[in-house]
Amino acid sequence: MTESPSARPEGMSAVPTTKPRQVRPATEGWTQQKDAEGRPLLQFASPKRGKPPVHLADLSHDQRVEKLKELGMPGFRAGQLEKHYFQHYTSDPAQMTDLPASGREELVGGLMPNLMTEVRRLETDGGDTIKFLWKLHDGALVESVLMRYTGRITLCVSSQAGCGMNCPFCATGQAGLTRNMSAAEIVDQVVRANRLIADGGLGDPRKVGHKDERVTNIVFMGMGEPLANYARVMQAVRTMVDKKHGLGMSARGITVSTVGLVPAIRKLSAEDIPVTFALSLHAPDDTLRDELIPVNSRWKVDEALDAAREYFDKTGRRVSIEYALIKDMNDHAWRADLLATKLNERGRGWVHVNPIPLNPTPGSIWTSSDVDVQNEFVRRLNEAGIPTTLRDTRGKEIDGACGQLVATEEDQAAAAASV
Repeated sequence: MTESPSARPEGMSAVPTTKPRQVRPATEGWTQQKDAEGRPLLQFASPKRGKPPVHLADLSHDQRVEKLKELGMPGFRAGQLEKHYFQHYTSDPAQMTDLPASGREELVGGLMPNLMTEVRRLETDGGDTIKFLWKLHDGALVESVLMRYTGRITLCVSSQAGCGMNCPFCATGQAGLTRNMSAAEIVDQVVRANRLIADGGLGDPRKVGHKDERVTNIVFMGMGEPLANYARVMQAVRTMVDKKHGLGMSARGITVSTVGLVPAIRKLSAEDIPVTFALSLHAPDDTLRDELIPVNSRWKVDEALDAAREYFDKTGRRVSIEYALIKDMNDHAWRADLLATKLNERGRGWVHVNPIPLNPTPGSIWTSSDVDVQNEFVRRLNEAGIPTTLRDTRGKEIDGACGQLVATEEDQAAAAASV
């Protein structure tokens, strides 16, 4: 359409104007699961499947000591096992020469059963990004992504096999939720990554860093909704930050992400573990977010933002807002303004926004915003006083970037061949 003559100042020529294009969320290449009332199906409870074997990393230090005593072993052996697994990144009895040779294999096999089998790994970014495909004890498939940056090494971990949040733009949600992962299965992703780093699999540590390099940062942004597997995720986090009996990582280097499970966000606020909290928002208005993030039908944008602000108030830790920029869907300038307004209404200095160019998924026609649109979105937020940084995406070439992790038919075939 064009402006009417009365709508423009005298002497100016007519300027064509168009209404911003609005694309509605819809799945492409797959059928979204619906409940009996036709709404996107949300799976909060894990389907019943055989539980993985209990592992050292599933137990507290006291429970490890007690378990050893039950086996007729002195309790101090727990510390030795912890050192091998959490510091030397090994479950190989042959390397544990400080344990009695008699019964060593049975002891280690019983307390450190194999939880994950590596099916394959893919590399990109000159070897600085590695995606692992793991097969769990029951055949479930999960992925994790290891990324080297200047001054840090980040591991994107999975917390569930599949995901029950059913977001139409995310590959992981296409297959639904297979099951929750155990605390040890989550921790083992870190231990296995540390083993690879120690062996020079992410580049020779003597050339690119130092010989004691290891994973420094964890992001719970792999497969699954972390706060839907709350107890096991928090147990894994406690093991990660335990300096005496665990991995001894910094809580500030661990990011827990959620699409907005408000009661669990409030629970996380009370944990007294200062992890970084990230809210995957993707739209500032309920009209769009109801379609884009199905859990918004339970807890609306303002409820999620209130809970995020509460996290900052209780922990003093600045909150991250994750926002996938999707062309003509959620990247409009007015949405940047609305997001800024909503965040500023809750105060200043408590939040940082990370827009992320959408990573394409197989079968989808959706794509990332044009560069000038991305830049304008970022500019408007920064100008409104909201610290905003367009996030670097890694691993797109190997389907290892945010929203791309999914067990494909090719993965299933590779897993079957690995038996």
